[in-house]
Parts: sequence; C-alpha cells; structure tokens
Amino acid sequence: MNKDQVKGSAEKVKGSIKETIGKVVGSDKMETEGMADKAAGSIQKKVGDVKEAAKDARKALARKP
Repeated sequence: MNKDQVKGSAEKVKGSIKETIGKVVGSDKMETEGMADKAAGSIQKKVGDVKEAAKDARKALARKP
C-alpha cells in the first residue's frame, strides 16, 4: 500500500462522516462537502492503485530473464 492509497481511504472516511453529520443536523452544505470529500478520496485511492500496479509490473518485468 502506498501513501496515495492510505490518504485516499482516509479522505473517503472523512467524507462519509461529514456527509452523515450533514444529514443528521440538516446541513446541505456539510452533506455536499462530505460527498465531495468521498469522491476526492476515491480518486486519490485510484491514483495510488495505478501507481502500485505500475510498481508491481516493473518488478515483474525486472525478474524476467
């Protein structure tokens, strides 16, 4: 796991919490911010996934004779 994957996952959790709090207190702004944070976290995690896959592919190519 790389830092983008970890940060993305954390951002998604933060967004979920914000969205839930926004729903509970009736704040459309906070709910929307939470959804945006979740989306940003998903994107950052995907970036991390791609980086990890590229690193794994490089390692696999380096091992081949």
